[in-house]
This record gives sequence, C-alpha cells and structure tokens, in this order.
Amino acid sequence: MAESYIVIFALVISSMTLVVVPVNGNFHKSTTFNWGVNNSVIWGGGDNLALVLNNVSGSGIQTKKQFLFGSIQMLIKLVPGNSAGTVTAYYVSSVGSRHDEIDFEFLGNVSGQPYIIHTNVFAQGIGNREQQFYPWWLVDGLPIRVFRNQESIGIPYPNAQPMRVYSSIWNADNWATRGGLEKIDWKSAPFVARYRQFRARACRWGGFESIAGCASNTTRTNFWASPAYARLSYAQVGQMMWVRNNYMIYDYCKDTKRFNGQMPLECSQPMF
Repeated sequence: MAESYIVIFALVISSMTLVVVPVNGNFHKSTTFNWGVNNSVIWGGGDNLALVLNNVSGSGIQTKKQFLFGSIQMLIKLVPGNSAGTVTAYYVSSVGSRHDEIDFEFLGNVSGQPYIIHTNVFAQGIGNREQQFYPWWLVDGLPIRVFRNQESIGIPYPNAQPMRVYSSIWNADNWATRGGLEKIDWKSAPFVARYRQFRARACRWGGFESIAGCASNTTRTNFWASPAYARLSYAQVGQMMWVRNNYMIYDYCKDTKRFNGQMPLECSQPMF
C-alpha cells in the first residue's frame, strides 16, 4: 500500500461563488506552504509535491483560495516502509472555534503492517465522528462514508463556511500507531509523502452571497447540485457497504461505551 499512489476524492460540502477552479490546477499555482517550508519541495512544472518529516520539523500546504461545494482530487504516495508514529493528513477546513472540517488522516505503521485511514467530520466545531478503515489495494473512486444533511432535526452540517484544502505530514507518535505504543524510528528519517496531480473542481468563496449562488442547481457549472450528487447510486452504495463490511475497524456510532449510551443523534438516523 505504501508503494502505490492513492486517489483521494472529497466532496466538499460547503458554499461558494460561481467561479470554478480549473481542473488542471497544480501545486505551484494553487497552494502555499503554511509550515515547514524547508521540508517541502514542488517540481515538474508544479504538478509534483513532496512533504518531509524529520526530527526538526514536519511540513504542510494549504490552498491559496477558499472553496465551498465541489470536489478535490490528488494522488498521494504514503511514506514507505516503517512509518510508525507518522500521520499524513489530507483535509478541508474552515477557521474559528465553530469551524467545519472533513478529515482523511493516514496513520503510519510498522513495516509490513497496513496504514489506517482515519476519517472525521466537524460541523460548527463539533467533531467526535471518527471512522477508521484498513486500506484495500484499489482505493480509487470508492466511497467509504456518508454524512447526510439533517439540519432539519438539529444536527449541524458543514454547508455555510468557506474551506481551504490542507495536507501535511507530522509526528503523532503519542497516539497514531497502536495508541502511541509504537514510536517514530528517527533512524528511518526523513519520512517523505509524495503528491501528484492536484485537481480542484470547486467554487471559490466570494462572500456570503456565495452560499445561495453555489447551492443553486440552475447552472451547469454547479455539477455538485445535480441529482447525481445528491445521493449515492445503487452501485456506489454496494461499493461502500463492501468497504465497510470488510475493512472498517472503528465506527463512533457503535462505541456506546465512549458516549455512555448517549449516542450522537445522527447515529439513530438512516445512513442513506
């Protein structure tokens, strides 16, 4: 798994203006280093990126623009070999104490053991919605989880705050691998995550008027507002259930001990 690129696709559930980011965007044009600039490099005309973790620093990027509805895609090659204690994160997030966020975090492991795909959803500053999966060989294009809009029954939903796209590699050996039992082996440093083909098909935030503009299904540029993106197809439901039945290792909606029996409201609602 660590030797192959993973296609990461996220449906950004927010709001935006009617300007669509070109499909052929790249790291040089679309992103900036937000920390660890000395541990980062872009090459190949902006289509290739490497983020590095060593015993001095990790590193990370963020998009220059803020987005709302749309899709973000890139290829990520995770740290090969012994990656225990490292986390390679890919997420979209707004800012502030009541922020919205959609997370994919790849938790490193000792050599020969699979990564763990750690996912979470924050809405209005409330998270604690973790689900974890072991990766399968062909990750590309398969849905792994759904978070429905159920604002009508009081469940916060991330659809009204602009988000940037972030990715980073960092030291999380206090929790990432076997609850912190496996530490980073700095003799194996530097740890390098490689990226290719950043593609953003999403609307740029242009102020609060963007919320109504990009939620509209009256323009062909708003592909995310079409019925095809309102719910998973029958085939996609089957794919997601295959992943969840065979590779899911943690679901917050089944952790009754954690919540003392007071489960989050969405856990009692239909998934689809």
